[in-house]
Amino acid sequence: MPTLLEVQRAMRAAIIEDDPAALVGALSDGIGPDRLDIYRNTIFVGLTRALRLAFPAVERLVGAEFFEGAADIFIREHLPQAAYLDQYGDAFPEFLRQFPPAASLTYLGDVAQLEWAVNRALHAPNVKPLQIQELAEIALDDQETVSFLPHPSLGLIYSEYPADNIWRAVLSQDDEALAAIDLSAGPVFLLVERANENVEVTRMQETEWCFLKALCQGDSLLDAMESARALDAASLLAQHLMAGRFVGFRYENRNFELQMSECKE
Repeated sequence: MPTLLEVQRAMRAAIIEDDPAALVGALSDGIGPDRLDIYRNTIFVGLTRALRLAFPAVERLVGAEFFEGAADIFIREHLPQAAYLDQYGDAFPEFLRQFPPAASLTYLGDVAQLEWAVNRALHAPNVKPLQIQELAEIALDDQETVSFLPHPSLGLIYSEYPADNIWRAVLSQDDEALAAIDLSAGPVFLLVERANENVEVTRMQETEWCFLKALCQGDSLLDAMESARALDAASLLAQHLMAGRFVGFRYENRNFELQMSECKE
């Protein structure tokens, strides 16, 4: 008698890889092709719909038929790793960058990356931002070693193309604006964040973007400031704190994290 794992693998091969013969011998009362088609259709339709919801501009750029074909291939190679479909699709931007039929749309992967950051910000848990006064407990000797925890809705996107302009023009169905976009006008440095229940996409100066990226990736305040000597780093840090872009801080093996209304991803 096959083990449960063997049956699960046979079922996966039958549904995802379209190999019903894999179930022969795995189940005493084998499942017929019609029933397998029902399972397969349910899975692929559901996951394709999740991708459509996360990447509406990408679908409009390539058309529904192309998108569905790309999604079909992507799904077979990237099955969900979590039960929440709003978390499905993080690998889709890189898939599109490597997808030969989309090679002529060199900006497609960047637009997809921006859309995924927007989707991620939209579904990020609600977290109480770090308050400036909470930093008062940091001793003077520890201030240079402090690092910050970014808000889970925050995303930093670098694109060689004006991905934000393409994204906005496509979603607004503004063909005139889309035709006027200069693909060589990049690169752009984008901040994606949820503010007042809306997701905002903002362009930043490269140096300011790099400073914020250093802070968000856990660099110490001293290291981040060293890499941004041309900036008024103290003022920028205050602006980020006032905007609620951090939820906690760490220093010298100690953590201070504000209570979250939901668990972080």
